[in-house]
Amino acid sequence: MKKLTDIILKTEDLCKYYGTGDSQVKAVDHVNLEIRKGEFVSIVGKSGSGKSTLLHMLGGLDNPTSGNVFIDGENIASFKEEKLSKIRRRKIGFIFQAYNLIPSLNVWENIVLPLGLDGKPLDEAFIKDIVQTLGLSSKVKSLPNTLSGGQQQRCAIARAIAAKPSIILADEPTGNLDTRTGDETMALLKASAAKYGQTLVVITHNEEIAQMADRTVILADGRILSSGESEVVSDEEK
Repeated sequence: MKKLTDIILKTEDLCKYYGTGDSQVKAVDHVNLEIRKGEFVSIVGKSGSGKSTLLHMLGGLDNPTSGNVFIDGENIASFKEEKLSKIRRRKIGFIFQAYNLIPSLNVWENIVLPLGLDGKPLDEAFIKDIVQTLGLSSKVKSLPNTLSGGQQQRCAIARAIAAKPSIILADEPTGNLDTRTGDETMALLKASAAKYGQTLVVITHNEEIAQMADRTVILADGRILSSGESEVVSDEEK
């Protein structure tokens, strides 16, 4: 069990509603959640339970109808788009089911692209370490269409880690992979996040992947059924 105290992600009475009246859909409905630095949290639930909507609001990709989202103590719910963009680029790495690689760029260029967009200096030794950790050293000059699905997803993971974000948000990152490749990819993602001290939040339908996490948050109809808090021990509870 992990001993974690510092809250890096927090929601307060978070809601996301679509429509009005009888046709209103409560995608996220009064969610209160705390995620600690260095924690690996899986979010599970049936399709339509609000998992992706919650993840998008945690990452500042979608605005809440009401409530608050805090990243490192800052309430991003009221931020304008320009400030949100900076937060996303500098503090959050996103991994999606669709790899979103640039077809005309090789693996190395895809990995370092966000750094260039943000004007960050390139830490070549750090990037090479990520590439080696994810087993991509022999593929750095390869184009995405020459890679397997697992290799493309590992490239997307490397890109997410490369900017040294404090948080990695992954939405069904193994959804397009076969079981074996998906398990291997998740093991690498978990190991990489641990190695670089990053908080990892993963949406998944896969129970085996969910069990790899420090704790599992269960959603249904936009509400938290279980936050798995008993698996995390604070310093005061030692």
